[in-house]
Amino acid sequence: MAVHPVTLTPAAQKFVLHWGEMGQAWGINRTMAQVHALLFVAPQALDAEEISKLLDVSRSNVSTSLRELITWGVVRRVHIIGDRRDRFEALKDVMETFRVIMAERKRREMDPTIALLEHCVHEAESGGDAEHYTREQLEKMLEFTRMVTAWYSQIDRLSTPALQRLFRGGAKLATLFGISGSAATETAEVKTGTKSATG
Repeated sequence: MAVHPVTLTPAAQKFVLHWGEMGQAWGINRTMAQVHALLFVAPQALDAEEISKLLDVSRSNVSTSLRELITWGVVRRVHIIGDRRDRFEALKDVMETFRVIMAERKRREMDPTIALLEHCVHEAESGGDAEHYTREQLEKMLEFTRMVTAWYSQIDRLSTPALQRLFRGGAKLATLFGISGSAATETAEVKTGTKSATG
């Protein structure tokens, strides 16, 4: 089966570069983020050599990034009939990608944080009055972290269509919680001095 060479369009180049910068801001290796971005916009699966040439990075760096992306669950290895090389493709569904990344970040970040906070609170409880303030602060952080994790767990149970409806219903949620466009406008007017704080 013939595989046509892939080239990066100007729009794709901009996206790949920006995704790399965003990856660094999120604590992810720049090359790893760029590899993910490239595979996301590529119309076909790519091998490591093609990725290396398109991004102008070393094969070893590409291989390391691919292994990590596979571990995250956002990239998978595929094979093409007549081609012995391993090829790779990213999840193409944006919502599914979001779900996979959120689940992995919870596993890597939130779960260990909750375990640590629980240990610290328990340790502070045995510290007597000297640890009273520390214990209170840690308990607040633990409560918040558990609340965020519980919220995520509820969201993760939703089907993808239901999750899309939830996101698209943001305006209705804002109204439900008393956040209206008029309130935001009034706040902006007060800040700019076009309306007095007292009305």
